[in-house]
Amino acid sequence: MIAQMLLKSKEKSTYQEDATGEKPIRSVAKALSWRVVGTLDTLVVSYFLTGEMAVAASIASVDFLTKLVLYFFHERFWNAIKWGK
Repeated sequence: MIAQMLLKSKEKSTYQEDATGEKPIRSVAKALSWRVVGTLDTLVVSYFLTGEMAVAASIASVDFLTKLVLYFFHERFWNAIKWGK
């Protein structure tokens, strides 16, 4: 029974391509590129406010990870909405 379920799941992908959607890997690439820009901004602002590079780098690192995950799910959510496509 489990083997049959695994075979069926391999036959049918959970992601369905269409002309208006995008693959999750594109969302990951967009999230990464945007986070690099955002993290550099956070690093500069944090350094300006604290005057300490170690603290600024810590803030920027946490910011990078949390906002990367949030952006990915935000993109996937909006990709599922047909409005405006």
